[in-house]
Amino acid sequence: MVFILYASNVSSSPYVDVPLLNCNCPPGFKLTEDNTCIARNLYDQYAVRNLAGVGGLKSALPKIRDGFSPQEIDLGRYLFFDPVLSGDGTISCASCHDPKKGFSDGLATSIGIDGHKAKRAAPTLWNVGYLKKLFWDGRSTNLEDQMEGPLFSEEEMGNTPENLLSSLNGIENYRKLFAEAFPDRNSNAKISLDEIYTAIAAFEASLISLNSKYDQYAHGYHDALNQKEIEGLNIFRSFVARCAECHTPPLFTNQQFAVIGTPEPDGLPLDPGAEVPFKDKSLRGAFKVPSLRNIEKTAPYMHSGRFKTLRETVQFYTNGRGHAVPEGEDLLIHWHIWEPNLTDYELDRLVDFLKTLTDETFTPQVPDKVPSGLEISF
Repeated sequence: MVFILYASNVSSSPYVDVPLLNCNCPPGFKLTEDNTCIARNLYDQYAVRNLAGVGGLKSALPKIRDGFSPQEIDLGRYLFFDPVLSGDGTISCASCHDPKKGFSDGLATSIGIDGHKAKRAAPTLWNVGYLKKLFWDGRSTNLEDQMEGPLFSEEEMGNTPENLLSSLNGIENYRKLFAEAFPDRNSNAKISLDEIYTAIAAFEASLISLNSKYDQYAHGYHDALNQKEIEGLNIFRSFVARCAECHTPPLFTNQQFAVIGTPEPDGLPLDPGAEVPFKDKSLRGAFKVPSLRNIEKTAPYMHSGRFKTLRETVQFYTNGRGHAVPEGEDLLIHWHIWEPNLTDYELDRLVDFLKTLTDETFTPQVPDKVPSGLEISF
């Protein structure tokens, strides 16, 4: 490993050893002749992209956001784990998206700068490069736009564009690394917001989880799942439980909104969800259907973190249409949410199956040090 030794403007660490940026693509990507990383996986062999229905085992994935350089991805990795991105240098992106917790944070609702409590749970970032709508309410359609939300929210990372640029441009380590990641820009150019957003988007889009027990089964290895897990898969795809109609394989989301009437934390009013950004009353209480990839690792569940376990979560769906809607609310509950009356045995098998979606094979390495010299903590 070749290291660069730069003087740092961060007072807590006058010198920081920072390696040259990786020139190889992360696992799951192929390096092209023009130095870009293109996603490659076994789902590429299937032609059918199920945009509706329940998603067959041989369905292809939707188009992923790729084409970033290895250097952009690696720079984004440093930025993701560096608390310098927050207004006071105390929290990083990883504070709410911890790789040890399924790139979520294990909290019902996240905690931001100065202990501010967020209104919703932190969603996982696994396979986020495939998603076309971001945030629980779907108000962003690309990663660059999405990241401005937490970066500049007073309740989350508490930064401002001006302070972020001043901080990063004041750190020689970052000036050198940005010049390495974006070699076509003017040699005297300062770090720009667009470059920051591109690098973080590049890293987030590289978080691929597609080698679970389910995937091995889907690609033809029948023994990857045991009998109980196969029973759970059959229940999941059945027209009684109807799970797969919203959580459509292989991404395990149809990328649409659904009003399911999940309860809020005790004492809190109904979260209007997608009604607000889309100004559509039919979307009151609607939230983006999340992917179920690595769902075993991302408790508690729902936008409000209301349910502590997977068993409690699947029980909600069999308790009856709209049973948890607050008095006085007339929500347009999604028509897939009905009364399947699943037995305890069937619910247990559903949980068995959901756990087969766990795959952290390509978890990226957390840097030993970050270019700012600040302590990595999450």
